[in-house]
Amino acid sequence: MKKLDCFGDMCPLPLMRIMQELKKMNAGESVMAVTDHSCVQESVINHFKDRGEKVLVDEVMNGVWEITVTKA
Repeated sequence: MKKLDCFGDMCPLPLMRIMQELKKMNAGESVMAVTDHSCVQESVINHFKDRGEKVLVDEVMNGVWEITVTKA
């Protein structure tokens, strides 16, 4: 799994980085973005909700999210 450090990155930069990584991946592979901005999770969920990719969001610490997108 590719892991992206998106601390301090504001929307839409983390979403764009996730999309770039997904282009390089095969179906079933995942990319994880670690972020400290709550808007990123909403942005990623909204972008992928109708595209078939699986999105998992986990708040691992107060104010830190791991967002995993698995390519369909």
